[in-house]
Amino acid sequence: MSTPHPGRGLAGSIQRITASALGPYQSAVIRIGFAGTFLLFLLRELPHRHEMYGPDAPWRWDLARQLISGNQAFTTLMWSDSSLWFEIVYALALVSSLLLMLGWHTRAVSVVFMAGVLSLQNRSIFMGDGGDNVIHLMAVYLVLTRCGQVWSLDAARVRRRASTEYAGQGAGGRRVPGEPAGIVLWAVLGAVLVGASVAGGLGGTVWLPLLLWCLWLGQGAWWAVNRYAPRNELRTLLDVIANLAHNATLVVIMAEVCLVYATAGWYKIQGSRWQDGTALYYPLKLEYFTPWPALSGLLASSGVMVMVLSYATVIVQVAFPFTLFNRRVKNFLLGAMICEHAGIAVLLGLPFFSMAMITADAVFLPTAFLVWLGARVTAGRERVFRRRGRVPVPRATVGGPEAPEPDGDGSHTLVG
Repeated sequence: MSTPHPGRGLAGSIQRITASALGPYQSAVIRIGFAGTFLLFLLRELPHRHEMYGPDAPWRWDLARQLISGNQAFTTLMWSDSSLWFEIVYALALVSSLLLMLGWHTRAVSVVFMAGVLSLQNRSIFMGDGGDNVIHLMAVYLVLTRCGQVWSLDAARVRRRASTEYAGQGAGGRRVPGEPAGIVLWAVLGAVLVGASVAGGLGGTVWLPLLLWCLWLGQGAWWAVNRYAPRNELRTLLDVIANLAHNATLVVIMAEVCLVYATAGWYKIQGSRWQDGTALYYPLKLEYFTPWPALSGLLASSGVMVMVLSYATVIVQVAFPFTLFNRRVKNFLLGAMICEHAGIAVLLGLPFFSMAMITADAVFLPTAFLVWLGARVTAGRERVFRRRGRVPVPRATVGGPEAPEPDGDGSHTLVG
């Protein structure tokens, strides 16, 4: 009979969090969800962009400059007050949201996405709501995650490269050429970073310039090591650092979601309207929050339903952080909160707030469910192509159909 080693469990846990980027499907959902939410928001507000963030905004450019000089926020819209510069920033925010949702060079594009989110929201901070605050924070967190391991163009490129390298070895060891897009993107972002740093346009805070420079230099080192010393110990060290940053960021995201629900629930408990179960009645009667007046009126006419929904909202929000270690209860409350936000989107006309919160909740979704959902989406796509007479090209099955690569989204390109 062997005696178990006392440090085996701790050593195994440390090895796990340093050897791999955990939650690849959850981080992919967060990437797709927040990028898609911000993209749809920008498209919806495209006709009103000048009034919200541009030269025709009630919060004028000079007022924004005075505010930012005090709170030291970052926004590229303060670099110039010209309409052309505003259109360029807005277009870059749109394009980066689309590319991040698709997962094209996620590490570099996530930085551009963060710059777009911070630039627009910090330009007119009084235009936002709770959903904007969540997107604001998640845009910063995404640059520290390896969110392109699955369901991304990066993952497809890694599979394609692995398949090509394998075929090249069988045909005499031909070398696979690198992708120039990553190098060009890295060079362009470096030039912008140098120019902004020299001109003092990165804001007065210390953390943002430091973060941007570390990311840019780190991506250059990552490419160089992968290109010239893929078997070197430095390659392993960079992997460990990236995995630790990714896993720590996921923990921060989960802690933030719990904090949002816990504080919201405990503040509701202190309100008299929530205590007597009538809190939901009042927003259902506000014209501004009733896109479907007949539906809102029907729900508000039932006192029992209003009371049940009011109490259920408080109970779910307060109880959720305490159920994380019970998988069944946690999944049930998670489904209840997703349904709650879907109801808010329909009844109160707040679709983007609901999309942001549902995406944040997705960090707790079970991996098995996400794998099943991805398989259903893939099957549906193949059926659509089959009906149109197209035969989809078989994917390379290196490590399984959606298996994350050992280096996450870090293919042998400069900013992959």
